[in-house]
Amino acid sequence: MSGWRLVVGSIALSTATFMNVLDVSIANVSIPAIAGDLGVSPNQGTWVITSFAVASGISLPLTGWFAQRFGMVKLFVLSVLMFTLVSWLCGLAPNIESLVFLRIVQGVVAGPMIPLSQAMLLGSFKRENSGMALTIWSMTSLIAPVVGPVLGGWITDNIHWPWIFFINIPVGLMAAGVTWWLYRSREAPTARRPIDVIGLIVLVVWIGCFQTMLDKGKELDWFESNTIIVLAAVAAIGFCFFLIWELTEDHPVVELSLFARRNFWAATLTISLGYGAFFGNLVLLPLWLQQHMGYTPTLAGLAMAPVGILALIISPWVGKNIQRYDARWFATFGFVVFAIVVLMRGRFNTNADFDTILWPTILQGAAIGTFFIPLFNLALQGIPPEKISSASGLLNFCRITTGAFGASVATTMWDRRAAFHHARIVDQLDAARRATGGLVGGAMDDATSLALMNRLLDQQAFMLAATDIFNACAVLFIALTGLVWLARPERMHVPDAAGDAGGAH
Repeated sequence: MSGWRLVVGSIALSTATFMNVLDVSIANVSIPAIAGDLGVSPNQGTWVITSFAVASGISLPLTGWFAQRFGMVKLFVLSVLMFTLVSWLCGLAPNIESLVFLRIVQGVVAGPMIPLSQAMLLGSFKRENSGMALTIWSMTSLIAPVVGPVLGGWITDNIHWPWIFFINIPVGLMAAGVTWWLYRSREAPTARRPIDVIGLIVLVVWIGCFQTMLDKGKELDWFESNTIIVLAAVAAIGFCFFLIWELTEDHPVVELSLFARRNFWAATLTISLGYGAFFGNLVLLPLWLQQHMGYTPTLAGLAMAPVGILALIISPWVGKNIQRYDARWFATFGFVVFAIVVLMRGRFNTNADFDTILWPTILQGAAIGTFFIPLFNLALQGIPPEKISSASGLLNFCRITTGAFGASVATTMWDRRAAFHHARIVDQLDAARRATGGLVGGAMDDATSLALMNRLLDQQAFMLAATDIFNACAVLFIALTGLVWLARPERMHVPDAAGDAGGAH
């Protein structure tokens, strides 16, 4: 494509991606309000995020099959329209059970949107401009975390949380209409392929059991519960069977053969682990700010929003130069910055002011700007055009599923570490009280004083627990700086200043 059609088409595809990503970031700061309104705990409220992420992850690997069967354009437009419809229904949900169910449906229909928008954008640009296509696609994913928290916080404080879903309606209708208008004549050839029904069923079972185990583990005291043991066993057996079946199936639902490519598996593993840690922080930080630091949803959103500022500045430069320099250096820089950011957060205390919390968020934008584009570029290098949608679907499946896993682990470990720190602080207070003959905490016979003291202890315990998780993430990000170098970028010829028409491939 070229001219105004390329511009408008890129905007339409990117808008759909923006809406998809926005639906996660906008919900993060609204979780306490949703949980309170529906009468559940904030931890149960996080199911609104993880259920969407897991369902989206399950449907992602099917994108390649459905695209070949029905056509990329038809599938994309249908996904956007269904996503818009379910968004409206989510806003009408009367209880947490129906909301989680609708979020699962929303995740299923949302799955194809991300890889198809990526594949259609790549197909709209000349091959030597693929880096710019990935930049445009990535930048919409970076704008959403800027807009989402502020918009979600403002809507929650000033209107009502259902409107975080209702705002998808005009955006979705516009994106679907413009995409169909411009791309329907560019539909890819379709082919009838048998679907791997057994592989699909096993995929749904093992991922569903695994995520349910993570979400219900704390509530049921983990492996002290027979339910958790059964879920873990089914997930493990299902995963092993799934691997064996997909590697021997003629028409697998997930093309695991792509992992035979060194760049694909190395970049996919790196981006999945990095995104899991990033997304866990993205869920944890607004929960901590609202529950234990007295932030309103709007203020928590403002504290999260600047994450995209540096990313928007850096990403175009990265996209322009991704073919000129080794992508592994970009990713390494990103992980080093991520490590610095979480180490800064690891020094937080309950006296941290707004500026102290804001600066690591601003700096994190530099990491995001050099993290997504290089790793996506590495993963998709050398993939045949007809397999781009399958490869993108599998890559995003691993990324999103690991993100849901990271969110569940972060919130679970936050509670466990908080209980540990609470017990230690109480032991220290008791020891001090005995050492001073009861003078320490002498007023603690009053019930109101006890409640106040317990609240202060909780505030300190959850702060210490959050810093534990931030410091653990720093170790992971440092390890990823080595993992990314397992990839081997293809050597490409870069056009010279005279305008060599040979292209980068």
